[in-house]
Amino acid sequence: MTDFKWRHFQGDVILWAVRWYCRYPISYRDLEEMLAERGISVDHTTIYRWVQCYAPEMEKRLRWFWRRGFDPSWRLDETYVKVRGKWTYLYRAVDKRGDTNDFYLSPTRSAKAAKRFLGKALRGLKHWEKPATLNTDKAPSYGAAITELKREGKLDRETAHRQVKYLNNVIEADHGKLKMASVHCRDTDSR
Repeated sequence: MTDFKWRHFQGDVILWAVRWYCRYPISYRDLEEMLAERGISVDHTTIYRWVQCYAPEMEKRLRWFWRRGFDPSWRLDETYVKVRGKWTYLYRAVDKRGDTNDFYLSPTRSAKAAKRFLGKALRGLKHWEKPATLNTDKAPSYGAAITELKREGKLDRETAHRQVKYLNNVIEADHGKLKMASVHCRDTDSR
């Protein structure tokens, strides 16, 4: 992990705070209160600075661990979410267990955005890590994006594209959890 030299708090405390903030739908002020209950007096703005500094490094170092194994079947879908006061499309790829493989925020819902999302999700994957099956809803943008990626060689030609509605139940149900978490975060920010 990045050096904690010159920090007022021990590295363990900083890592706890960053992990809890990134893992659970919790505000900085709630986290400040939780740490105070454990005898650690820290301001919410300090926690904010820790998250900005250490979360990207944690994500980079733990990404290999979060991949629980290869799943040849991905579910792709998009939903409409509000980010910093603006409505955007959140494209997501999950495996059959519901674990997120990748995501992408786009202002538009188009074949170009779907291609950009899939290209980002496939970038850096080894040949055997790429999906054998892509399950989507009936959105025509995915078909065009998948065809283009196959033509460019970024996706295997044998990759199946299934547009069966019930196969995406895993990701559709997960959108609900995602939106509940974002509503919770919005409610806590309005203090």
